[in-house]
Amino acid sequence: MTEIFTSPAALGLVLLGTVLGITVGAVPGLTGTMLIVLALPFTYGMEPALALVLLVGMYVGAVSGGLISATLLRMPGTPAAVMTTLDGYPMAREGQPGRALGLGIGASLIGGLISWLALWLLAEPVSEWSTRLGPFEYFSLVVLALALLAGVGEESRARSLLAGCLGVLAAMPGMHPATGELRWTLSWPSLNSGLGLIPVLIGLFAIGKILTDLLGANRELEQADCKDSPWLSLDEWKAHTRNLLRSSGIGTLIGVLPGIGANIGSLAAYAAAKRASGNPEKFGQGSEEGIVASESANNATVGGALIPLIALGIPGSVIGAVLLGALVLHGLQPGPLLFRQNPAAVEAIIGAVLLANFLMAVLMLCGTRWMAKLAAVPRAVLWPIVLGSCVFGAFQLNGRGFDVGVMLAFGVVGFAMERWRLPLAAFVIGFVLAPVAEENLCAGLMASGGSYAPLVTRPISLLLLLTAAGLLIWKRNVPAPETKP
Repeated sequence: MTEIFTSPAALGLVLLGTVLGITVGAVPGLTGTMLIVLALPFTYGMEPALALVLLVGMYVGAVSGGLISATLLRMPGTPAAVMTTLDGYPMAREGQPGRALGLGIGASLIGGLISWLALWLLAEPVSEWSTRLGPFEYFSLVVLALALLAGVGEESRARSLLAGCLGVLAAMPGMHPATGELRWTLSWPSLNSGLGLIPVLIGLFAIGKILTDLLGANRELEQADCKDSPWLSLDEWKAHTRNLLRSSGIGTLIGVLPGIGANIGSLAAYAAAKRASGNPEKFGQGSEEGIVASESANNATVGGALIPLIALGIPGSVIGAVLLGALVLHGLQPGPLLFRQNPAAVEAIIGAVLLANFLMAVLMLCGTRWMAKLAAVPRAVLWPIVLGSCVFGAFQLNGRGFDVGVMLAFGVVGFAMERWRLPLAAFVIGFVLAPVAEENLCAGLMASGGSYAPLVTRPISLLLLLTAAGLLIWKRNVPAPETKP
C-alpha cells in the first residue's frame, strides 16, 4: 500500500480523481456514478492499478462534494447529501455557512477514515473465508443480496424487487453459461454477447438524467455566501466524538449491504443521532449533530461497500457495480484470486481510499467558495458536453453503433424508471449479479449431477437461503412507505 504514496503517477491520478469527484458532486444533477461510468472508457489503456486509483478517487470525492451545494444552495449535489440539506442550509442562512461546511468536511474525513480502517482490516480475512464457499454457496449469497434489494431503501419493497427483477431480465440475452445456446437475441448477431455493462450504465445514469433534467421543472437556487471560517478547534470536535463513531459505524455496516448506498446510510445515521440527541427538536433547524451524522455516515459507506466488492465480487453499492465492471474490463477477478494474483491492485484500492479522503478534506476546505459556483453552470452548456462524452464512451467500448443504440434505449428506460420511482440501484445490482448467480448455479448442478439438493444440504447455503427468505417474509409484515402517484 505504501507504493501509492511514492508513485507520482498514482498520486497524480488520485488527486485528479478526487478533484473531478468533488466538482461533479458539487453540481446538482451530476452524480459520481455518471462520472465513473463516463471515465471507464478512458481507462482502457491504463495499468489496472492506476485505473482503479483514479476511479476510487472519483468515488470518494463525489460522495463528499455533494455537501457543498447542499449547504450553500439547498440543493444536494448527490443523493447522499440529502440529509445534510436539512441542517446545513438552515445553519448557512443563519450566518454560519463556513462552520456548516467545516462540520461536514471534518465528519466526512472521519467517516472515511473509519471505513478505510474496516476495509484494511476485513477485506483479506473475508476473502479467505470466501474460499470455503462453493458454487451453491455463491448462488445462495447472490440470492441473499437480491433479497436485500426488496426491503432496504427509500422506495417500497415491491418497487425495489421489481427493479431488481427487471435488471435480471436485462442480463438474460446472449449465450447460456452452461450450454452455450443463444437466447433472447431476436436474431440480432450484436446481441449474441449480451448487453454491455458500460452502455447500459451510461444510458441509465447519464442519458436518463439528461432526459429527466430537460423535461423536469428547474428549481431556483437560493445561495448562501461562505464568509466565515470552516476550521473548527479540537475541543469543538470532542463534543461530537460519540456521534462521529456511531454514525461512521452505521455507514460502514450499511455500505457492506448490497444495493443500499450512501443515501440510506446517511438517513439511518441521521435518525439514530436524532434519537440519541439531547436536543432532537433542533434537527432540521440547523443542528450540528445532524450535519455530522449525515456526512460521516455517507462517506463511511465507501469503505464498507468496497469490502464485499474486492473480497467476494459482490458490489455493495451501485458505484461498486461499476467498479466491478472496471475490474473485469481490466482482467481482474475479485475475491481471493485478486489478493493472490494481483495484490498490487488490492493495495492500490485500499491506499487510494486513504489518500483520497485526506485530499478531499484539504481540497474542500480550501476551495469550497469556488466549487459552489459550479452549480450555476447553465444546463445548455453542461448537457451537450455530457452527451458527447456518453456517445464517445459507449462507442469506444467495441467500436459499434449498436452499443450507442443500447445506451440511448436504456436512457429512456432510466427516465421511465425515475418517473415510476423504480430505484436504478436495484436494477443495476440485479443486472450485475444475475450472471454471477446463473454461472454458479450451472457449475453446481454440473458438479452434483443435476441435483439441487446441495442448496439445502450444505449448511452455509441453507443458512444464506433461510436468511433471504426471512428477510422477504419480515419485510412483507412491515408497512411500506406511502408514495404519491
